[in-house]
Amino acid sequence: MIKSKSDLREYLEEDRKALGIKRKHYRLFLDVVLNPIWKYEILLRKAEYYKNNPSLKNKLLFYIYSYRKQKLGLKCNFTVPLNVCGKGLNLAHIGPIIINGNAKIGDYCRIHVGVNIGTKAGFSGKAPSIGNNVYIGPGAKLFDEITIADNIAIGANAVVNKSFLEPNIAIAGVPAKKINDKGSSGLLYTPLNDVK
Repeated sequence: MIKSKSDLREYLEEDRKALGIKRKHYRLFLDVVLNPIWKYEILLRKAEYYKNNPSLKNKLLFYIYSYRKQKLGLKCNFTVPLNVCGKGLNLAHIGPIIINGNAKIGDYCRIHVGVNIGTKAGFSGKAPSIGNNVYIGPGAKLFDEITIADNIAIGANAVVNKSFLEPNIAIAGVPAKKINDKGSSGLLYTPLNDVK
């Protein structure tokens, strides 16, 4: 959770690296057109920062950044609530991504288009808890009060309705089941594979 300016800088920097953006500085007009995902993640992080640091000035900035995030989210078709995703978030493509506000997503997760992370039917608070370094393939659906361990790769169009507590595995299918021991290594950015 972003509590301070240093947290905000860290989250923004790790998100930039996870998205594969080489430039350190954001170019307002050009990047809105060329990279709206990066712009969306910047607005997400700034809205989180101002929400978590309430004051009269911050409250106004929270509403401004929240409004801009929601407006760009409609264009990109993203529904990502505040304070749900850890640092190093990578929304891989523009297209429908829906995450429930009660879900918890760890650091360095890559989420592809068509992913829905929702609750158990009829329960608003029973949402998934996803570990660090998790790759979620296109069209995957995760729902119910489940836990996904660290370093798991979830295959395209998988339906995950039970917990997977063994790290470093790949899961796929309807319903999802373990298919191998490869995990998410090589499928997403983590600080361990950051080559300078």
